Amino acid sequence: MFRIEWKKIRAYAAVAVLAIAGTVAVMPAKPVVAQGRALPDFTDLVEQVGPAVVNIRTLERARQSSSPGGAGPMDEEMQEFFRRFFGQPLPGAPRSPRPNRPPSDEERPRGVGSGFILSTDGFVMTNAHVVDGADEVIVTLTDKREFKAKVIGTPDKRTDVAVIKIEATGLPAVKIGDITRLKVGEWVMAIGSPFGLENTVTAGIVSAKQRDTGDYLPFIQTDVAINPGNSGGPLINMRGEVVGINSQIYSRSGGFMGISFAIPIDEAMRVAEQLRSPAGRVTRGRIGVQIDQVTKDVAESIGLGKAQGALVRSVESGSPADKAGVEAGDIITRFDGKEIDRATDLPRLVGNTKPGTRTNMTVFRRGATRDLTVTVAEIEPEKAVRPTAEKNERPKGSPAAQSVGMVVSDLTDGQKRELKVKGGVRVDAVTDGALRAGIREGDVITAIGNAEINSVKEFDATVARIDKSKPIPVLLRRGELATYLLIRPAR
Repeated sequence: MFRIEWKKIRAYAAVAVLAIAGTVAVMPAKPVVAQGRALPDFTDLVEQVGPAVVNIRTLERARQSSSPGGAGPMDEEMQEFFRRFFGQPLPGAPRSPRPNRPPSDEERPRGVGSGFILSTDGFVMTNAHVVDGADEVIVTLTDKREFKAKVIGTPDKRTDVAVIKIEATGLPAVKIGDITRLKVGEWVMAIGSPFGLENTVTAGIVSAKQRDTGDYLPFIQTDVAINPGNSGGPLINMRGEVVGINSQIYSRSGGFMGISFAIPIDEAMRVAEQLRSPAGRVTRGRIGVQIDQVTKDVAESIGLGKAQGALVRSVESGSPADKAGVEAGDIITRFDGKEIDRATDLPRLVGNTKPGTRTNMTVFRRGATRDLTVTVAEIEPEKAVRPTAEKNERPKGSPAAQSVGMVVSDLTDGQKRELKVKGGVRVDAVTDGALRAGIREGDVITAIGNAEINSVKEFDATVARIDKSKPIPVLLRRGELATYLLIRPAR
């Protein structure tokens, strides 16, 4: 039977304790080093900036219901629920007086939003969509004072910026920050009225800058919690400066999902200055081109190097770009001395240029750069693109072009006038590589590689000497739009 010898165990334990004690005595003590920074404390920022943040409530006049009998009790209750807790009416619900209430000019809640005081004399900045269409705007300060506000100028829907004015003096105003100092990863804070809950503070970090969402402006992306009612409130850095206006969220459910967007404050202030000017509206420049992105494959195949610039798909007749000599198929790489990295950079640069300004522009055309001078005009509604009429008469094509999967023919003088081109060849039939590239019957080819094409003879000569083992860049017109397509070698 196994016997426990306690004397030996106690002896071994004593030796082990002495050994450990000796080791501890010999080893020097190491200082404990913090592995990260302490979390930020926003209390001072809230005290500093909070008084300059306002709640904005909008009203609308009650209108006669278009449906017989007006809305039912349940409809009215649901509408009131949405107005109270989401700052907006029930989607798709009719706006009508309550049952048994005679039509009148009574004003009813329409929505809620946020804003911040720009100056001590009562100018307030918010989102255009917060005040758009409102019959009355009420501003509530943190000290519970309420003021009726006047909308200054015409709210700019393109940037979603509006300025309103309340009759008060000695107000606390925000400090405007420098957007160029804002860094991805730094802490930011938002103050607003989500769901009508005034003076709500949320915080997070800057997730990205220059985020292109397809709108006119590049946004600041954050993970700050933003919900309906936060719109128009300030995004604040750790120095207590406003760096953006909280404007949009990305959501599949309608609620916050960890991605929110703010309008950069420098762009918003530029708009605000114009709204406060005697004109009371925002003017933007235009040059009259339709543009598209430049893909990596196209950039490499035409010798541009990297994918940059804005590909000109069409030039409006008589526009500033047309007068400057811009052609469909050009790639605009610089405007007013600033590099065009993405196609969306161009409308922002042109839009921020004062109409009437004469400036320089660099284009890449058939392997070489050219400097052009353009006089910027004022923006106007976009013109609808009129598709080119189909021609019943089709000239006999060149069999030599079949080596790249096409049959082409010379353009008639009438076709050249209609398309506003000097030359080119019409595609009469498409097969093989050209078909896979997306070339269609009726397209007009104006260049292959960096060689300009004015006739079938030039087309044949260019095709004969081009290296068909590499992708072949083809510049073509489709209707009034120009684009590049790549004919790739068969595998």
